[in-house]
Amino acid sequence: MPATRRGLMLATAGTLLATPHLARGQAALTPVKFCLDWAFQGPQAPFLLAAENGYFRDEGLAVTIDRGFGSVDTPVKVATGAYDFGIADLSPVIRLRLTTPGSDLIAPVILMQGNPSAVMTLKRSGIAAPKDLEGRKLAAPESDAARQLFPSFAKATGLDASKITWMTVTPQLREPMLIRGEADAITGFEVSGKFSLRALNVAESDIVSLRYIDFGVPLLSTALLVRRPYAEANAKVVTGMIRAINRGHTAAWKDPDAAIAALVKRDSTAPRGVEKERMMANFGFIRTPEALSGGLGNMPEARVQAAIETIREAMNLPAELKASELYTPQYLPPAADLALPA
Repeated sequence: MPATRRGLMLATAGTLLATPHLARGQAALTPVKFCLDWAFQGPQAPFLLAAENGYFRDEGLAVTIDRGFGSVDTPVKVATGAYDFGIADLSPVIRLRLTTPGSDLIAPVILMQGNPSAVMTLKRSGIAAPKDLEGRKLAAPESDAARQLFPSFAKATGLDASKITWMTVTPQLREPMLIRGEADAITGFEVSGKFSLRALNVAESDIVSLRYIDFGVPLLSTALLVRRPYAEANAKVVTGMIRAINRGHTAAWKDPDAAIAALVKRDSTAPRGVEKERMMANFGFIRTPEALSGGLGNMPEARVQAAIETIREAMNLPAELKASELYTPQYLPPAADLALPA
């Protein structure tokens, strides 16, 4: 099925995933509503595998997983109480905290220390460096995290952002518009845009990706989100979520085919080969040297503060935010439960 049609189906189907039924004699499970950052694709497969394998249930949780619609949208849903937990890129969360007085979103664990935000284009465009984007048309959903972070990229590279024309499009139209030449470039997570282009028969050698972090933008990426009052009242739930999520990622790394099988159960149209490659590419941003040596929760506050300052300065936000007000590792499980397999 073409990627555009598949995306439309996912956007309208309201797909849900619930944990398996209670085992005989097991105590009642705590219901948890959990929103991902994007559609059911390779990077989301480890969360689905965690549910499929009963890892949430092992923590006493009955987790319902919904697909997401971008890392700008998911934090809002968690902040308003529509969901208990969410997964999203940390940068829009920082911006939300800086621009919304009283916001109580926290990140008890940061899953991705690397950041896949990028500008993607095709070789035929002639765009090979950030300055080449001036005078061009870029397409992305308004809620796209990489679009929201583009001012940081522009500042780091000396790009004149006022010379960019933005086209606001639905997620399903972003890559097709690039292929048709209606847009010169797109923004998004590299593991989403790049592999979506490949699913539309674009050769990998024809794709040009300008990663923000490669141009000196100090960013972090995907984090687990929860409201502070909920976390304080349900500390064991937060710790259980983290442990189950890490088990899901460990299982997916050891058996990628099982993770993709869990994904295909939720979306039968998912191209197995492409989504497996996408998931493994995403692991490159999770399995950083720091995470491999110190575990999933090995995150110095200084790195979180640097990411906060990047957003503040690039977006001219006067408010201040301390890393400790956002990153709350006290809910992490024991180090043994956060170790990543070699």
